Amino acid sequence: MADQLDLQRISAALRRVGWVRFWVQLVLGVVVVGVLLFNNIGGRLVANSARALGLGPGISLTTLAFLVLLWCIWQSWLVVRCGRALASPVRPSKGETARLVKRGLLADLAGLTLAAVGYQAMAGSLFVQASQQVPGFFGAQIQTTPGAGGRVVGLPITSIEMFSVLGNTQVLFAHLIGLILSLWLLQRIHRPAR
Repeated sequence: MADQLDLQRISAALRRVGWVRFWVQLVLGVVVVGVLLFNNIGGRLVANSARALGLGPGISLTTLAFLVLLWCIWQSWLVVRCGRALASPVRPSKGETARLVKRGLLADLAGLTLAAVGYQAMAGSLFVQASQQVPGFFGAQIQTTPGAGGRVVGLPITSIEMFSVLGNTQVLFAHLIGLILSLWLLQRIHRPAR
């Protein structure tokens, strides 16, 4: 059984790290929402948005990773509440606290996996587009024929597509931060009292 001083330290660590995890994941989650909304709206405005076939699965997996991130943010809030409860007379057991942290850790692992697979899908699509670009400084040229309008030759990578990769990177980073902090908390909970 942990002594009172060790319980106070664990309680403070759970509260502090829970808040850090909560706010970091919340801020990165807001960035991801902005990117996904902009990508949805901007993707409809692009004239030839059907050519980026590989971005669909990547964006879908990024969206799933974002939904897992929302659940992780809620778990972070529960960790903060658990840290507060450890300082009260009615406190959760060591097993309950460890299970709570492990749930967040597993959710971050799942989100990290979804985001990594989504990143691979997007990177593959962008690689195919980049390999089909016409050589030159600007990547795509406009070919004009007499009496007709110009058409774009090659498949230039657009800013919307790069923005999608940025959103995926943000959700990946949020899950990585959550994973690192959860591992530290788990180590702190199971460390023997000094």
